Amino acid sequence: MKKRDHKEEMLSRFFGSIARPRILSLLISNPRQEYYQREIMYETGLSLQAVQRELENLLKLGILKRRVTRVRVYYQAEAASSWFKPLKEILGA
Repeated sequence: MKKRDHKEEMLSRFFGSIARPRILSLLISNPRQEYYQREIMYETGLSLQAVQRELENLLKLGILKRRVTRVRVYYQAEAASSWFKPLKEILGA
């Protein structure tokens, strides 16, 4: 088993899903970058439904912030969240 595959398996066990650590890894490793749903879908290889579900969960927890424009909704890691530093360490981001 590859090191990356093993890490992803362990993170999915820890978080209870494969989608959550993939999304968190993307957003937390690029905290100044905003992404819209389809970008997150393409970057993580997840279905749109999984991305939408996890984004809502992470927003409710205060881990992400959302910015709405006329055309798109953007998501970004909430660096001010008390979860940010511990998650960054756990994810190795």
